[in-house]
Amino acid sequence: MHLFRHPLLLLSATLLLALSTPLVLAKEARASSASAPSTPPVATPAKSGYVPVNGVDYHYQIHGQGAPLLLLHGGLGSTGMFGPVLAALARTRQVIGVDLQGHGRTALGGRDISLVDMGDDLAVLLKHLGLQQVDVMGYSMGAGVAFRLAVQHPERVRRLVLVSAGYAQDGFFPEILQMQAQVGAGMAEAMKPTPMYQSYAAIAPRPQDFPLLLDRMGALMRKPYDWSADVQRLAMPVMLVYGDSDMFRPEHMVKFYQLLGGGLRDAGWQREHMSRNRLAILPGLTHYDIFLSPALASTALSFLDDRQPPQTWVAQPGTAP
Repeated sequence: MHLFRHPLLLLSATLLLALSTPLVLAKEARASSASAPSTPPVATPAKSGYVPVNGVDYHYQIHGQGAPLLLLHGGLGSTGMFGPVLAALARTRQVIGVDLQGHGRTALGGRDISLVDMGDDLAVLLKHLGLQQVDVMGYSMGAGVAFRLAVQHPERVRRLVLVSAGYAQDGFFPEILQMQAQVGAGMAEAMKPTPMYQSYAAIAPRPQDFPLLLDRMGALMRKPYDWSADVQRLAMPVMLVYGDSDMFRPEHMVKFYQLLGGGLRDAGWQREHMSRNRLAILPGLTHYDIFLSPALASTALSFLDDRQPPQTWVAQPGTAP
């Protein structure tokens, strides 16, 4: 369904799901409807609860065991939207899913929605949970929050995976920007028959806040932003993941990677010039289904676990010296 105070929203479950608009909303609703029947239920978390931070009572849930991984959903979604991806990650990781402000089981409250503020909030939440450093994976709007957390509190983030995210507003295709500009309370009534609204109403502490949520999300998406200077400040290894039919322009994906130091030269025979950062463009996926793809889980885990291929032909199994 996103600059310092603005969004990489998602559009993937809303229209956004980082992100989006009546038109986007309708598109996302159709995507959600198509995928919902085949999406398995999310397992009961091993632990869940609330952490009050700066006037927002954040709901969190913990799945699985292993190295901690903070997982952040897209706009108008919740932790449960990841479905099989969450289950796959939790097989080897302790996954901490947080419902962002106004989403899922976390109430909207009186604050404007700000990715910068939520980045600060999550640093406090992690400390409350006794987690000094975690890997972080965010999708769409969640990727925007993950980015701000990593920029503003780099000591908290070991490795960072940004899924369907941009570093500046002009990274979206023009038609997406047009749709985002329309997001607001006026589309709330039309959304009530959609899985997007129904999944929200089923768990939100105040379902009546849905129109106000759309207004605040629309305001967030309409604010220009450019985080290019912050991209180059990221101190930890970063992976960018997109669908090959994403809502971001391919040129923007490549530029994002180049700002991270990748894609600037050949890696070299011994990978001696290879960037520590990664760019993955997954075939056959869009902004509206990448968060449900098994390929997303395997791609992210290979990076988070730092699984490296053989470094030379000689190291390949069955290759003669």
